[in-house]
Amino acid sequence: MAIERVFTQPGPDEERYLTSLRPQTLDACIGQEVVREQLWIGLEAARKRGEPLDHVLLDGPPGLGKTTFAHVIAHEMGTTIRVTSGPAITRQGDLMMMLTQLETGDIIFIDEVHRLNKVIEEFLYPALEDFRVDYTTESGIGGRTVNFALKRYTLIGATTRAGMLSAALRGRFGHFFHLQYYSREELARIVRRSAELLKVEAEPAALERLASRSRGTPRIVNRLLRRVRDYADVRADGRLTPAIVDAALEILQIDGLGLDSLDRDYLHALIKHYDGGPAGIEAIAATMGHERDTLEDVVEPYLLQIGFVIRTPRGRAARPAAYEHLGLPRPKHTGDAPDQASLFE
Repeated sequence: MAIERVFTQPGPDEERYLTSLRPQTLDACIGQEVVREQLWIGLEAARKRGEPLDHVLLDGPPGLGKTTFAHVIAHEMGTTIRVTSGPAITRQGDLMMMLTQLETGDIIFIDEVHRLNKVIEEFLYPALEDFRVDYTTESGIGGRTVNFALKRYTLIGATTRAGMLSAALRGRFGHFFHLQYYSREELARIVRRSAELLKVEAEPAALERLASRSRGTPRIVNRLLRRVRDYADVRADGRLTPAIVDAALEILQIDGLGLDSLDRDYLHALIKHYDGGPAGIEAIAATMGHERDTLEDVVEPYLLQIGFVIRTPRGRAARPAAYEHLGLPRPKHTGDAPDQASLFE
């Protein structure tokens, strides 16, 4: 029986659950100290001048809190936030409707902003810089272009691939924040807060074990808490202990480092089919039967972070730590520079 992956994007029900655990203020946020300090200065300066915050770009792997920070900014500024995503904006009219309904200081949050259509992106430039848009009412010879003035607002863009943003779009953001993976201690504080909000009785050691297997990601630690709570309610007395956490995560096929079956399949494909690499991402995706975007956005960031995989000009390569974790024999060439003698043999 296939097991649903824990580390996928949240659906509507999951999103509502995660929303209930999100902090509302900057002081309530845990971790990301540098981002919080820079953001606090920007918010204070905007409030003192009585102006909207400059446009904000949030960059980082999925689940680190980009959406949370967008809602925190709206709450701190006391304004309304409208949420959409790059793929959802297919026509200029879609964006035009949102922009013309904004009041001064309101916020538009565009998730996956790097996936905006090129035409939409160019339509957005004057809206970001000059707070106006030129909208064509009809196509063809009889079409008319109407200039609309917009009220000053803040656009918050979130992306997992800042490198895919054009320089023209990136340059129109006043603030740029890169979110880092969270430490185990920070995740333990986050899951402790979530357990209190959900009224889950848990031993500190159990919460620390959840934090250690959450890939440095708050979204994942909150999801694991929910899954382990379900297991404890069905198979035990509802209290979370280290033994309960281990048993629940074994069913979910999550190992001691937080890797799941898809992560291990990726490493096995790279090691067994391509001798540890280097191998191109397209070849690995074809071997596994998965989309390239899934591997690049969901699987690889954490494997790169913990040093199991590296990217080289010739493709991906497995590092010695990956062999050790999987219990596989390590080829002599893997992760090692050839010695001087071998260069001339």
